[in-house]
Amino acid sequence: MKPFRAPAWLPGGHLQTLWPLLIKPRPLPLRRERWPTPDGDFIDVDFLDADAGAPTLVLFHGLEGSSRSHYAIATARACKAAGWRLVLPHFRGCSGELNRQPRAYHSGDSDEIDWILRRVQATHGGRRVHAAGVSLGGNALLKWAGERGASAADVVTGVAAMCAPLDLAACGHHLARGFNRVYTRHFLATLKRISGERLRRFPGLFDETRMRRAANLWQFDDAVTGPVHGFAGADDYWRRCSAKPFLKSIVVPTLAVNPKNDPFLPARFLPGNADVAACVRLEQPAGGGHVGFVGGGFPGRLDWLPQRLLHFFLFETS
Repeated sequence: MKPFRAPAWLPGGHLQTLWPLLIKPRPLPLRRERWPTPDGDFIDVDFLDADAGAPTLVLFHGLEGSSRSHYAIATARACKAAGWRLVLPHFRGCSGELNRQPRAYHSGDSDEIDWILRRVQATHGGRRVHAAGVSLGGNALLKWAGERGASAADVVTGVAAMCAPLDLAACGHHLARGFNRVYTRHFLATLKRISGERLRRFPGLFDETRMRRAANLWQFDDAVTGPVHGFAGADDYWRRCSAKPFLKSIVVPTLAVNPKNDPFLPARFLPGNADVAACVRLEQPAGGGHVGFVGGGFPGRLDWLPQRLLHFFLFETS
């Protein structure tokens, strides 16, 4: 399949990132299950069902995403057309209802990824599944694959990550500058609202004043995400959870797509072939934005990302 090429009528990383919100297709009806977690919490998982024996794709969403994110809807439509089963797990607190435990989710939540994938595999008759992640979900999935090494091959045929923020520090600081602060404000609005609800349920969980004053992701992660999930602060969290150092330890077929004009992660921080294992395929097109990948003539289509995923798992994994 040809690498992504942005249309001439949609220039620049910001337009390519934001345009999909305007042309988002209508969601398909999905079936939802609530899965109890080993620690007494729950996650909600949406399913696009298919015939018995159909390939299964598990798609992990990005920061504050859901099964209604534009890339999830586009992937569901592509899977339906191809006859695939799609599984869309929601990270804790992202399905419209606050989870029960003090913890939420984060960019390096590889233990949660492992539990979800193994449960999907068990319900799939023990057959290996295809696993993909977008943005935060892609980072967590790549970290999982690197940590698990050869054992990942018992669960998945391979992994694919689209626009994963492979260097969390570079991404977080970049989002605090210039026009990128628009994205930061969007994320912080929902993160603060949900964190406020969580604090009312668990008084003293974190410093509310610091959370409310947070003007960028570093300040929020230093006040909330880091301490709630066992990290010393934002710097410790970002260092330990960035997927880039784990790319050399991956042994399953892997696709990592990172446009060079992604507003979230400057191209100078992207890995090269010397930074990854031989089984990791890097695709770094000039355009695409952050999970944009708008193709075709005006007003554009959102089919490149799901088609790239299906092509990778059909023809480039074992």
